[in-house]
Amino acid sequence: MPEIKHAMKKIINDPERVVDEMLEGLLLAHPDKLKSIRTDNRSLVRVDSPVQNKVGIVTGGGSGHLPLFLGYVGSGMLDGVAVGDIFQSPSSQQMLDVIRAVNSGAGVLALYGNYGGDVMNFDMATELADMENIRVESVVATDDIASMPKGGEDKRRGVAGMFFMYKLAAAMSETGAGLDEVKRIAEKANASVRTMGVALSPCTLPEVGRPTFNINEGEMEIGMGIHGEPGVKKGKLESADSIAETLVNSILEDMPISKGSKVSVLINGLGATPLEELYIVYRKVHNILEAEGIHIHKRYIGEYATSLEMVGLSVSILKLDDELEELIDAPFSTPFFQQI
Repeated sequence: MPEIKHAMKKIINDPERVVDEMLEGLLLAHPDKLKSIRTDNRSLVRVDSPVQNKVGIVTGGGSGHLPLFLGYVGSGMLDGVAVGDIFQSPSSQQMLDVIRAVNSGAGVLALYGNYGGDVMNFDMATELADMENIRVESVVATDDIASMPKGGEDKRRGVAGMFFMYKLAAAMSETGAGLDEVKRIAEKANASVRTMGVALSPCTLPEVGRPTFNINEGEMEIGMGIHGEPGVKKGKLESADSIAETLVNSILEDMPISKGSKVSVLINGLGATPLEELYIVYRKVHNILEAEGIHIHKRYIGEYATSLEMVGLSVSILKLDDELEELIDAPFSTPFFQQI
């Protein structure tokens, strides 16, 4: 077993087997919700897959972001997921295996973040599925406003706002809607959500054994990505209220929301931020939106897309209309979340 360097303190065994042992534990803990379809456990599906007469919805991405991506597989949510190593894309074969396993004949929708490896491998898996007469459509999440200025929305990264795309597309799928309609909702959800984050500390990849980037003591970085991609501004650590104002104002500038509108808000912890701090930020976000005459219909506060043990958070705001409001209220149950 490789020696664990002193720079890293993690409750693990072999740094090279972190993902494998995590998946073993997950499957042992949740046999009522998940099953593996590969000997390497890198392709997981909901236990009742394939669900007949329903569009299958799949995702995939690197580990290190729990509950993203595999935490959203379950009843009323996603049908399957391909699991990569930490911060690395799954293979096209792992993605193809998931697509096959969830296909009941109604077609499959692939939802994933705008990262090079994920896009390339899902494109390849889709082409291979087409050769087997499985129709697959894709929607790529692009909610991170810090990653590209307005006008370059299609080049933005997908981060915590991906949750809303999953939730809404899955709810539409549960109604028995066809693939084109489910894809339309996924695209509508992606176009209606924006995310902005802040990081206070780096994270350490187990196989590397040291932080992969640096944030100075007493500083923060606005807009940093979930793999440590550069943000838009570095500076001294500010108060929770000031951070909340910066994040919300950036979102409202990018996606104006008119007075009287309804929204859903997600306050997402990046892995090592106490819930107490997330609720302090939610308090300010709530007050800002209420003062603008924007009603919060549903709120989600907790860890939805992390970056190992990074300290920080993100705010996502989803603009609702009557159609999206009905879908977001639909029940779901996964190993990590339940909405009745």
